[in-house]
Amino acid sequence: MKYEMMVGLEVTDDDLYSQYRAAMMPILQRYGGGFRYDFRVSEVLKNAEGRPINRVFAIYCDSKTDMDDFFADEGYLQAKQKFFAPSVGETTIISQYEIAI
Repeated sequence: MKYEMMVGLEVTDDDLYSQYRAAMMPILQRYGGGFRYDFRVSEVLKNAEGRPINRVFAIYCDSKTDMDDFFADEGYLQAKQKFFAPSVGETTIISQYEIAI
């Protein structure tokens, strides 16, 4: 079983966000991770938390422990600070679950 999160973002700078994705991918892959889905969203019809969303993706790792370790990884935290923080306005964790892939 893999552990997956469905995430909604408000990306405010696509170029900088692309640099974030490039920097964090090798780190994510070390934790058995990747993306199963990735969408640019043009219209949100219902939003329980009310934060703006223009990007939705499913990110996974080998386990919840691996996901937690990925988000705590020093290299990831550096990429997040340098690229993610200035390129994303809002983050919404839509759901978290185990999947068989």
